[in-house]
Amino acid sequence: MTSQPTLTEAGGPGEPGKPGKPGEPGTGLQAGLKDRHLTMIAIGGVIGAGLFVGSGTGIAAAGPGILLSYALVGTLVVLVMRMLGEMSAADPTSGSFSAHADRALGRWAGFTIGWLYWFFWVVVLAVEATAGATILEGWVPAVPQWGWALIVMLVLTATNLISVGSYGEFEFWFAGIKVVAIGAFIVIGGLAVFGVLPGADTDAAGLSNLTGHGGFLPNGPGAVLTGVLLVVFSFMGSEIPTLAAGESADPRQAVAKATNSVIWRIAVFYLGSILVVVCLLPWDSESITKDGSYVAALDSLGIPHAGQIMNVIVLSAVLSCLNSGLYTASRMAFSLGERGDAPRSFARTTSRGVPRTAILTSVAFGFVAVFFNYEWPDSVFLFLVNSSGAVALFVWLVICFSQLRMRKIVAAEAPERLVVRMWLYPYLTWATAALIVFVLGYMLTDTEHDGRTTMLLSLLVAAAVLAVALVRERVGRGKRAGAGAGTGSGSGSGVIGE
Repeated sequence: MTSQPTLTEAGGPGEPGKPGKPGEPGTGLQAGLKDRHLTMIAIGGVIGAGLFVGSGTGIAAAGPGILLSYALVGTLVVLVMRMLGEMSAADPTSGSFSAHADRALGRWAGFTIGWLYWFFWVVVLAVEATAGATILEGWVPAVPQWGWALIVMLVLTATNLISVGSYGEFEFWFAGIKVVAIGAFIVIGGLAVFGVLPGADTDAAGLSNLTGHGGFLPNGPGAVLTGVLLVVFSFMGSEIPTLAAGESADPRQAVAKATNSVIWRIAVFYLGSILVVVCLLPWDSESITKDGSYVAALDSLGIPHAGQIMNVIVLSAVLSCLNSGLYTASRMAFSLGERGDAPRSFARTTSRGVPRTAILTSVAFGFVAVFFNYEWPDSVFLFLVNSSGAVALFVWLVICFSQLRMRKIVAAEAPERLVVRMWLYPYLTWATAALIVFVLGYMLTDTEHDGRTTMLLSLLVAAAVLAVALVRERVGRGKRAGAGAGTGSGSGSGVIGE
């Protein structure tokens, strides 16, 4: 195990987590992402397929108060992204929060959260591949669902294997469809809400829907927290720009730009679109839960073939999530390999800077998860989904604790790299961590929407990975002590600046 680099040592071509020189195999990742790629990855990364297909359940549970749920989770994401942006701008790396946790909290923390995050995205690959295959089979029934899942996975695997630029290009167009679709929906829906769109059901639409059907909180204030549990996981992916920034020409500028724009992205795409939905239709409309919130809203606007239009949009969101999921899982595996927390082969790159082994291993486990989904959807696959469900909250909590330590380290070693700063440090960081812990605790009380099951199984898997991390750290410490190499490497004391 090698010692952790300091801030002043990190950053050259070919070094861990930094782009290598084009054409030189084995020198690490390369700066293959363009500014427009990163811009669309940042904008589209916060728009998951869950926004389109899962928002109806949240609206049915909380009524118009679901806006408070989205606002609460959105605020949480903005604060967490600010912390992550501060660390990633100071020290851009493909491992993002896992590498920061490794340096700030200890080897055990980086190992644990890195593998949990990888596990989460591998499961997501199976979920999204199945969702996309279901839509495609409806269009072309001659190809079975498993065949479409295989085709989708193979195409996106090939895309990621070619170069990081090809991933960025695909994501640029996938995310572009989502962004344009939601933007158009907000504009057209907004015109209908104010009664200036011909052909819309103006009798049903209007701001009165926010309070006219049992009030703004028809199911009580507690439903807002229930809504939080239902929508929180649709925000997973907002951290992807900090991983992708390591493969750009100017990582610090890319991270700062993505971090500073997260507020308006969440405000427009989440709060804006959901506000339009709950204004267009009464929250207790059967069509919201039957057809889905966005399809029901499009139907109310008199737009023909609303279901098929939404299927196209959802498919683009699914493919975007699949594309980014494979990229994200492979880069996390790459970072773990570089730090000795995964097989070293994961850290090898091709002449194009592609971590081929990390990609193939990630997609192989994704294929296994797809198989489980077809063979044992209500047992093995359900366990995989539930046991990875709380990983987003675990990641956010680790980011909070890492930032508390990393701020002091960066300020002492290279204060000029604090180009992004967390607001009201450390008070707002502690407040954010407390809110995350509260949400985790509230999940344990939720039996109606399987929050308790998800939380308990996620804790079980996290405990197992943490146990492996602690055993590895103890064994590694013993070997180093035996070799007389107590230089502060590898363990939790391998922190920048110590």
